Amino acid sequence: MITKDFELRITEDLFDCLPDVVFFTKDEDGRYLTANETLVKRCGLRKKIQLIGRRPTQVLGRELGESYESQDRDVIKTGASVFNKLELHAYANGKVGWCMTNKRAIFDIGSRPIGVAGISQDLRTPDTADSNFERLSLAISHVQNNLSEAPGINALSVLTGLSAYQLDRRMRRIFGLTTGQWILKQRLDRACQLLSETRDPIANIALDSGYADQSAFTRQFRLATGLTPSKYRKSHGQV
Repeated sequence: MITKDFELRITEDLFDCLPDVVFFTKDEDGRYLTANETLVKRCGLRKKIQLIGRRPTQVLGRELGESYESQDRDVIKTGASVFNKLELHAYANGKVGWCMTNKRAIFDIGSRPIGVAGISQDLRTPDTADSNFERLSLAISHVQNNLSEAPGINALSVLTGLSAYQLDRRMRRIFGLTTGQWILKQRLDRACQLLSETRDPIANIALDSGYADQSAFTRQFRLATGLTPSKYRKSHGQV
């Protein structure tokens, strides 16, 4: 008979084969039960045993780890899933990268949430060989050259002559993201670059990245990265 423990070990072993995917399960208290090798390495550890039984704050630090723990608590408390959430992950080994995160609650036989399982997959390289890329190139350039104006989906639809639905389909094929997610990524990429490479005031960086004020920028930045802009700057660039 195949047991649940055996199924979980096989699943974990399979995820060990995927270097661009982070996989884990956690208990009701947010402690790691299983993890694949990719997550272990990105936490700056050498062996899985160093991760098992610990919480993200104990591995990644309070500021970054708490954002993951808070997300886990919401999933366990409500039973609601996180579906294709665009996140910029920063790991203890210094690696920073965009990924799509999915999390599901783990239920007992009485349908009570008792843990969480999740995967985060690195964004793939854009498929610039796709026949639709040339048609989108004007819109792509427009966004990259006008980030401070917070370009919207409607403006890009006009530029490309596509409906919002048609534009979204093509963006997904090329970038693996919705149009809105891709625009958000461009704005936050700009913000990360300015935070790490300049000493510009955060209020100015917010405006340059298309945000009306610093508080709105800080909220969005923390949702995507788990860090405030000032914490990100301290960890990745100018103090």
